[in-house]
Amino acid sequence: MEAAAAEAEVRLLLQEARESIEAARSYRRELQQRLRGLHQAREQIKDSATSTRDVLEQHFSDLKGTLKKLLDERLTSLLQEVDVIEQESIKPLDECQKLIEHGVSTADDLLREGESAVDGDVGQQNEKLCNFTKKALHIQLDSLPEVPSLVDVPCLSAQLDDCLLTILKNQIFRHGTVASRPPVQLEEFVEKPGGILVRWCKVDEDFTPQDYRLQFRKSPGSPFEDVYVGSEPEFLVLHMDPHVDYQFRVCARGDGRQEWSPWSVAQTGRTTLVPHEWTTGLEGYSLSSRRNIALRNDSQSCGVLYSKAPTYFCGQTLTFRIETVGQPDRRDSLGVCAEQRNGDESLQRDQAVCVSTNGAVFVNGKEMTNQLPAVTSGSTVTFDMEVVQFGPCSNEGGNFKLRVTISSNNREVVFDWVLDQCCGSLYFGCSFSYPGWKVLVF
Repeated sequence: MEAAAAEAEVRLLLQEARESIEAARSYRRELQQRLRGLHQAREQIKDSATSTRDVLEQHFSDLKGTLKKLLDERLTSLLQEVDVIEQESIKPLDECQKLIEHGVSTADDLLREGESAVDGDVGQQNEKLCNFTKKALHIQLDSLPEVPSLVDVPCLSAQLDDCLLTILKNQIFRHGTVASRPPVQLEEFVEKPGGILVRWCKVDEDFTPQDYRLQFRKSPGSPFEDVYVGSEPEFLVLHMDPHVDYQFRVCARGDGRQEWSPWSVAQTGRTTLVPHEWTTGLEGYSLSSRRNIALRNDSQSCGVLYSKAPTYFCGQTLTFRIETVGQPDRRDSLGVCAEQRNGDESLQRDQAVCVSTNGAVFVNGKEMTNQLPAVTSGSTVTFDMEVVQFGPCSNEGGNFKLRVTISSNNREVVFDWVLDQCCGSLYFGCSFSYPGWKVLVF
């Protein structure tokens, strides 16, 4: 009896020891995970500090080079102005100088001739004096060229405003800031079929954003690309491959500013939901390369264009966006159905819910009293569904009830849709009687 009790006590101690060992292992794993988080945080600080130093040094180096170039260009321009003024001002003085020097030379010749006439031979004196007198009268010795006074000629000087240095000094001292955190950060990634809804938020309370700029890239080595610029704090990025990691980053432009803020910390998002696609081969519709846009063409053939597969699940939002419009018809339809059915001209039938282009809502082929606004170019029609009753599922019928919300142009209609059988996923579809309608699904 005592041996059995001792053995039970040993087993209990062993069990407690094993539990303590497992707890210690789990504790160590958690601590190691936190150490890795600390290491990543340290690396982010160091890497961003190094990158910021490089950016600052390069920017101010470029700024100094640009300022020197601008100053040199301005100096050259001013020196050229000095040269032009000097040349234009000296030219009339040179002409006047030539005129005076010619007069001096003429006077010298006249003086020599006059002295020779006065001091010359008496026999020839009368003739020389007569010639000299006539020459002197012809030269007009009382006519003198006008020389401009000093106040009438340019006196060049440079006017340099010392306040430029003060302005530059003040601007330079205020130029650039170092932020420890960007004013906006990525907040949430919501999976969508073939896309990701990216949301971001402001983290600096003193920052007033005017616009946001979202970028993404598929692989770490590739450059980031702009995917959205606008004032909304979220954007649905489409045409994304499922099960592929994408990196995102966002920045903002402050109210009244031209420059963008620093980028947020890049984060990775992915979608596991396959994109919605229209089925191919229906004569009345032309599809885009990704098969998410359907255009009602000129073919006389009409009918319902269904999705390639039942890719809509409850809890998701299915969106139709009208890209272009054609002539409306009351038989037109955009909606969701439990099964594909060939031969139908519209989704206004049983086992389907839809909205017509005129805004009428149909549930299992019956028109509801409540209506939505008529769709126009750029309109979006969204379907949201959730299970409200999950009754017995059988091929003989059941109580499978969905709460459906259809929204369009800031209006919505809510109702319960009863199906004959359980549906884990649903098809979507559209039908248009006349050409010109183009619809994007996501």
